[in-house]
Amino acid sequence: MADKKPLYLITFDVDDTLFPTSDFSRQARENALKAMIAAGLQVTLPEAMAELTEVISEFTSNDDRHFNRLLQRLPASRMQGLNVTMLVAVGVAAYHDTVFQGLAPYEDALEAFRRLKDKGFRLGVISQGITIKQAEKLVRLRVLPFLDPRAIFFSEELGMSKANPKFYQRACEMLDLAPEGCMHIGDRPDRDIDPANQAGWLTVLNRRSGRYHERPGATPPAYTIHNFWDLVELIDKSFEPAK
Repeated sequence: MADKKPLYLITFDVDDTLFPTSDFSRQARENALKAMIAAGLQVTLPEAMAELTEVISEFTSNDDRHFNRLLQRLPASRMQGLNVTMLVAVGVAAYHDTVFQGLAPYEDALEAFRRLKDKGFRLGVISQGITIKQAEKLVRLRVLPFLDPRAIFFSEELGMSKANPKFYQRACEMLDLAPEGCMHIGDRPDRDIDPANQAGWLTVLNRRSGRYHERPGATPPAYTIHNFWDLVELIDKSFEPAK
């Protein structure tokens, strides 16, 4: 058997890698709209979902005024006699209740993290998005005990997108690590695979959920997985913690 390759660092994307973000976000938005309709908003759920989807497409998922913009786009007659601010608050509260009650990692994620850390691997996160929102997800997903706090990298804090190979280069520089001994796991070829490949990292495409992994990237991943057991098997077979 060939000698196992040393790994200095294993990093993970968050959204649609550690948990099914796309499905979860859809459910949270639906719950928010149901609450707003129950509070008196005169609109059907399919109509509201279609309009909200359009709002998100135009203003991105990181916009913090989705429900305000939704109501602005509806005829005033749909809100007759209602306090618009309170209607938005109803939607926001229902959305946050869904987050509080339902945000959870994939069933095999925590066990995989536990096994990898117990074997001596150094684990981290590389994430795109609003820092406080991404940090809150890590707390709610209960993965912090398994992560090296120095190996948590957010796009806002580094001042660059994950689509930029410099993001991955900077992570190596900050930890004084050789890129060929670093591995990144994510679901997006454009933000996880291509730039990490260009930076000299080992890459793993997670084809479990989400809408991005089906889009072809400019470069192929070194490995492909469909769940965390695939990842544990891959690492057990070919890698060992760097000393």
